[in-house]
Amino acid sequence: MIDFCAIDFETATNDRNSACELGICIVENGQIVETKNWLLKPPSFPYFNPYNIAVHGIQPHEVADAPTFADIWYEVEELMYGNLMLAHNASFDAGVLRSCIDHYGIFKPKLNYLCSISIAKKSWKNLPKYGLKSLADVHNIKFTHHRAGADAEVCAKIALLGFEHLFLTRTEEVSESFKKNLKVL
Repeated sequence: MIDFCAIDFETATNDRNSACELGICIVENGQIVETKNWLLKPPSFPYFNPYNIAVHGIQPHEVADAPTFADIWYEVEELMYGNLMLAHNASFDAGVLRSCIDHYGIFKPKLNYLCSISIAKKSWKNLPKYGLKSLADVHNIKFTHHRAGADAEVCAKIALLGFEHLFLTRTEEVSESFKKNLKVL
């Protein structure tokens, strides 16, 4: 069966280590079993770029008492351990994860990741757009865009639909089918 975790970050500034929200959706045996969401106090606190606020709506006062990325890493790592990681526009989210790990001096795990855009492009050729919102609209999935937990869950749903469309039923088949797209953190 297919096991993976889908992640999504929202950031406070243009700095990749400025995660202010993290969402993780856990998929076991091809089913979503849990979605977790954390507001995070970024290193830039209390500064948030107004552009970033306009995208996700998270205000500095909302994270004043939130944990840092380092505070939640043990729980995040446990959820991700041994799983293939997916993200929509994965180069961004993997970059944020890598930058947060580096910023806090945390040991970087060996983690394989895959972008759900590549899954969508292989599954549904010739769509006009492959953004998360566009794909959700095509598949009638309603969600609150640019909130990390919701985005991670929609990423997982899109990936599962793509795997079904491609007749992929095991994690090993996914890794084999997308081996040229697979990256290491």
